[in-house]
Amino acid sequence: MIGISDGEFRLFQQFILNAAGITLSDAKKALVCGRLEKRLHAHSLNSYRDYLSLITSASHKAEQQIAIDLLTTNETYFFREPKHFNLLARCASECPASRLFRVWSAASSSGEEAYSMAMTLADCRPHGEWEIFGSDISTRVLEKARRGHYPMERAKNISPDFLKRFCLKGTGPQAGTLLVTRELRERVRFGQINLNEALPNIGEFDVIFLRNVMIYFSNDTKRQIVSRIVGCLRRGGYLCIGHSESLNGICDTLQATAPSIYRKP
Repeated sequence: MIGISDGEFRLFQQFILNAAGITLSDAKKALVCGRLEKRLHAHSLNSYRDYLSLITSASHKAEQQIAIDLLTTNETYFFREPKHFNLLARCASECPASRLFRVWSAASSSGEEAYSMAMTLADCRPHGEWEIFGSDISTRVLEKARRGHYPMERAKNISPDFLKRFCLKGTGPQAGTLLVTRELRERVRFGQINLNEALPNIGEFDVIFLRNVMIYFSNDTKRQIVSRIVGCLRRGGYLCIGHSESLNGICDTLQATAPSIYRKP
């Protein structure tokens, strides 16, 4: 195992702060070491300082993206924090069928959140127009999301009805996995977005999930990100954040309607 010094770790803390606005606590030293060590071996490097020099050079942009992917990926699962999906179903049901109902999974990771949204909307809005956009800074997890292929243990919160209607159970070599149906996969669009930068023109949304990601940002970065997000939220639309997160002192333009749920007046 290649050890990482305190000085090298501080350099990576600054690297990911600059690249993604994410603050890595000192407790994440082992995580950095564990996730990046294989990349050192891949390039026959003996120190993390040498790897940092490599990924910050202009000729290794692809490797820089790999490093960002490895340091920002978080595990998720289907229908995490169910009350947000209950809210989504209610909002979608109340929206006129003739109007396009748009939802954004703003830190979609490997796609379970976005597909949970899709199952919800396919169920409660079968004759209405709807669209889901999932984004993440990591290109690696976005490729996983587009495939829609997951270990079955990720599906513990999918109802038997949804599992039957929207997922294909793997057999043979694929046993123990599920594949989101093609029909549903084609209704979800994924794209790379760095929330720490100016957002591209993605339009307005009725509901936005920005969950379990702000815990990695400083308060100043949170304010900037939430301000950008709110700019993409329709009047009357809802922003859902993680249960362990809060917008207190971060945003005063949204109204709290329940813990972790905010509405744009």
